Amino acid sequence: MDRILRVDMSTGQVTVEPLPDRWRPYGGRALTSRIVWEEVDPGCDPLGPNNKLVWAPGLLSGTTVSSSSRISVGCKSPLTGGIKEANAGGETGLYLAQAGYRAVIVSGAAPPGQWYVLVVDREGGRLEPAPPEILGAGNYAAAPVLFARYGRSAAIALVGPAGEQRMRIAGIANTDKEGRPARMNARGGVGAVMGAKGLKAMVVLGDRKHPVPARDPEGWQAGARRYHRALREHPSTADFYPNLGTPGVLEKVNKLGGLPTRNFSSGRFELAEAISGVALRELILARGGEGATTHACMTGCAIRCSNIFPDAQGRELASAMEFETNGLLGANLGIGDLDAIARFTRLCNDLGVDTIETGAAIGVAMEAGLLAWGDAAAVERLLDVEVRRGTPLGRIIGAGAACAGEVLGVRRVPVVKRQAISAYDPRVIKGNGVTYATSPMGADHTAGNTIGYAGDHLDPRDKVAVSREMQIKAGLLDILGFCNFARGILDIDPESFVALYNARMGTDLTYRDLRRLALEMIRMEIAFNRRAGLGPETDRLPEWMRTEPLPPHGSVFDVPEEELDRIWEGAE
Repeated sequence: MDRILRVDMSTGQVTVEPLPDRWRPYGGRALTSRIVWEEVDPGCDPLGPNNKLVWAPGLLSGTTVSSSSRISVGCKSPLTGGIKEANAGGETGLYLAQAGYRAVIVSGAAPPGQWYVLVVDREGGRLEPAPPEILGAGNYAAAPVLFARYGRSAAIALVGPAGEQRMRIAGIANTDKEGRPARMNARGGVGAVMGAKGLKAMVVLGDRKHPVPARDPEGWQAGARRYHRALREHPSTADFYPNLGTPGVLEKVNKLGGLPTRNFSSGRFELAEAISGVALRELILARGGEGATTHACMTGCAIRCSNIFPDAQGRELASAMEFETNGLLGANLGIGDLDAIARFTRLCNDLGVDTIETGAAIGVAMEAGLLAWGDAAAVERLLDVEVRRGTPLGRIIGAGAACAGEVLGVRRVPVVKRQAISAYDPRVIKGNGVTYATSPMGADHTAGNTIGYAGDHLDPRDKVAVSREMQIKAGLLDILGFCNFARGILDIDPESFVALYNARMGTDLTYRDLRRLALEMIRMEIAFNRRAGLGPETDRLPEWMRTEPLPPHGSVFDVPEEELDRIWEGAE
């Protein structure tokens, strides 16, 4: 059942192929990057027909193991100009894996003005004209139309108005188990690539009742019991994330002095407590109604770090409120109102955009004086009118923070490889600064988040080693299809992951072997970037972050550049 689905948007041809043996050890990010490495010209136009868009579930996706059905999307990024993988929850990974596909590879481009839906089932796939009523529509209007046409037993991945307009802040929205189009492959402009191909949506038909089988059932059961026991006992997955979700880390980052505030001009936000995980939980509980403080973004997840945020009348407003959104569309804009951030979240999901890139771009616009700090109504208008309609201002924001800074003449632009920095200021969270600089993905904390480091985040010493370890572990989790929050289990019991991999694949690898897979992936991605013209000089944070002290500590990013250049030397 390990197959590849190939889709040529130029000809309309859809074919099923056996999985090549050379791709068999890879899943998730490793497989998307391997396919892009082999089949995409690094010099191609990212929004042209020669780029390819690749979906790949993790190797353990579609199984009965908790938190393992993430979906990776890969391509050459129109935002960074290099290789990109964007990761998401929702149901797409589970449904694709259970349908027997290790990857879906989309090439070519439909004729201008023609839009299609790719329908996938266990027998193969077909392209159908997109229903006219979903073109130009937001994701919350489009998803129900597709469910009505193809049945509720489906997973949908689709682009919103931003993807149709090829905006570089565009992601791909995946439906969750209740059908919300709210789980985003957000980063790097992957939605713009999907839109450039004339692909409005992919609908994967299934019923969640065909778990991917293991080659060694007994070994699988033993590994699964071991992993689930650790999941139930670990403080982060048994208590912290189920109760507070990702916003639970906001107070810690603010206390450390690393929460981006008013376009990264300060590391502390005076209203941080009002948008924290504790405040979010208390407000959801107080409002009751349709709100839920704990929610699983994909079938079978025991961590349940997501949430459903209700308005003042108890009606669902947004899902999910995340640390990154509260940081970049809250503190970064001088906004300390959870209701306002929830409205921004809903709009971003509806438009199909990355909240990190969007928040950073709007912060640059506020720095330029186009909007006032803290003006929530102006942010709503910018999203719901300017970006949705694709006005000149909307397209400046839609092109991302780097472009916004160039057009508006702003120097403090928080990007690496033209991708926005997430809500951990690297002048304080210096391990994340190393990840932003050296990851082939650009400024992406999910490629190696070091916030769990127990030492002094302000001390530049050892941060290269800390980031390197986190990048390898994050890569391994992406290969397997796990949520990043399974990293706590990987830290204390890596052999449970080895047991699951070997039982699923029928292999006899060691943990060191799995780490080598992740390292091979990272080095391959770096090599693609070098061929695409992203040399070592792009593995740097912005110059102003080395010279502009960040209040309250007056810190700068001071990890030596020669250490950044040697991060992968001798790694294993």
